[in-house]
Amino acid sequence: MSKLMNTIAFSAVLGLSLGGALASAPAYALDQVTYGTNWLAQAEHGGFYQAVADGTYAKHGLDVKIVQGGPNAANSALLIAGKIDFYMGGPQQELSAVEQGIPIVDVAAIFQKDPQVLLAHPDAGVDKFEDLAKLHTLFMSKDGYLTYFEWMKANFKGFADEQYKPYTFNSGPFLADKQSAQQGYLTSEPYEIEKQTGIVPKVFLLADSGYSPYSTMITTSKTMIDSKPDVVQRFVDASIEGWYNYLYGDNSKANALIKTDNPDMTDGQIAYSIAKMKEYGIVESGEALDKGIGCMTDAHYKKFFEEMVGIKVVKPDTDYTKAFTTKFVCKGTGMALKK
Repeated sequence: MSKLMNTIAFSAVLGLSLGGALASAPAYALDQVTYGTNWLAQAEHGGFYQAVADGTYAKHGLDVKIVQGGPNAANSALLIAGKIDFYMGGPQQELSAVEQGIPIVDVAAIFQKDPQVLLAHPDAGVDKFEDLAKLHTLFMSKDGYLTYFEWMKANFKGFADEQYKPYTFNSGPFLADKQSAQQGYLTSEPYEIEKQTGIVPKVFLLADSGYSPYSTMITTSKTMIDSKPDVVQRFVDASIEGWYNYLYGDNSKANALIKTDNPDMTDGQIAYSIAKMKEYGIVESGEALDKGIGCMTDAHYKKFFEEMVGIKVVKPDTDYTKAFTTKFVCKGTGMALKK
């Protein structure tokens, strides 16, 4: 009798142990996903960090690792090599990839407007974008000189190659010369200049003068789209929800993750960046207002393609439609999260 009781007791304990183990185990294994950013962690990446921090990715069945970009990172190359699943690309990169036969594709556009700006002194008589042509010096990077400066010359009178001087990511030369302007990022250089000097520069967002690239994309390989479309859709949806929660919910845990990855990031810089993204409609403008964050359209992408053809950055026979797909976006995902 005692042997029987021992057997029953053992079975009961085993059952409880198995039940507890099963109860504590996840209902399913999460799909592991890597997303490479284009620079050091910052508020401009906030929605992705938010989706990690608040469990949105996990809710969508994903275990997401953010691979931080930076001066020595090569995340775009890692995407092409298949070492990461998604990358924070941009339409100019993807159009160039099409020309080279590299099968990478934009699947969402988190930024409807590129945050590229030109900064001028507040007392230099520069009141509108066209007035920048009056200045004798424009400090720009080589990439800026070859792209949006060519666009500026093609669309506005007065801009000339003689104005160009290399921008070394040091605002000293600009600050020393009131008859100059410098390139910058809406959410970065204006803040640093004001913080360090007390000067509030005039800010001219190129997007508000017609320069039309999307920015902060979710870019992936055609292989990923063809073989794992469900993972792509879930990553896009969760990222969009992350962005709504970051902009309109409690983003403290996301900001803590950002500062862990990038210890030089400050609360003041983060707050400024979020405020400017909202003020200028960087994330929410155009089609994103009605169809949700991340929305892309053929018409918008085509407009940028034609701008690049016009300044001879892209060949006119390039099939721009291979650079993106709209199948994963413009579905109103996450809009109910906006408070």
